[in-house]
Amino acid sequence: MHPDTAQQLIELNRRFYADFGAAFAATRRRIQPGIGEVLRRLPGLCGMDGSWLDLGCGAGQVAQAWAAAGRKGAYLGVDFSMELLAEARQKALEMDVENLSIAYEILDLDAAQLAGRFAPAAFDGILAFASLHHLPTHGLRLELLITLAKLLTPGGLLVHSEWQFQHSPRLMERVQPWERIGLSAADVDAGDFLLDWRYALPGQAEQQGLRYVHLFRRPELALLADEAGFEMVFDFDSDGKEGNLALYQGWRLSG
Repeated sequence: MHPDTAQQLIELNRRFYADFGAAFAATRRRIQPGIGEVLRRLPGLCGMDGSWLDLGCGAGQVAQAWAAAGRKGAYLGVDFSMELLAEARQKALEMDVENLSIAYEILDLDAAQLAGRFAPAAFDGILAFASLHHLPTHGLRLELLITLAKLLTPGGLLVHSEWQFQHSPRLMERVQPWERIGLSAADVDAGDFLLDWRYALPGQAEQQGLRYVHLFRRPELALLADEAGFEMVFDFDSDGKEGNLALYQGWRLSG
């Protein structure tokens, strides 16, 4: 993929969450079952303390579940949507938590920005729920993962989920031709998709937007983990009526 095309896809998603942040947040009031399962597994893998970074934190639902699980230490959520962060910060003000600091800041899912913002070994764990699949090209994904590895303390965990929309006929109907944004299938990589999104807030007309999503397969993720210096500690499917709309994995920093 040409770098200009990759940047076009990144900008497409940035515009989507800027334009539809409030409406999108309205569809994500509860955490997914898979995230709940992750929270149940984490104490046995890393205890209840530590400093964690949540990439693509959205409107704060994960932080609420994080606190409700009784976790201690520090939680920092980052996102590039000011709309979603505004809601997350409001939720944090309404929460009564002890022994856990919750903070948010605006930041892109960008290796250079993350490396410039955080010191090496700054976090015991990193969450990336439904965020890595918005980053185009193997090169950019690997660059980000190598950066994340540097931000983790020795033995730190990276927990991520990837959308598996191919299992839903309804979602597959959302796949759009690349020509809608001036591209063709030859311009993008295998596994890249353009999907539309529709939602109507009460009293408002239906809103429509377009998003770029990469459909990850397990062998591709295994390659990325190995190249970035991680080893897998858990892998499961969850979410949706059939329990297969998202793939959840936990990677531990090797060495």
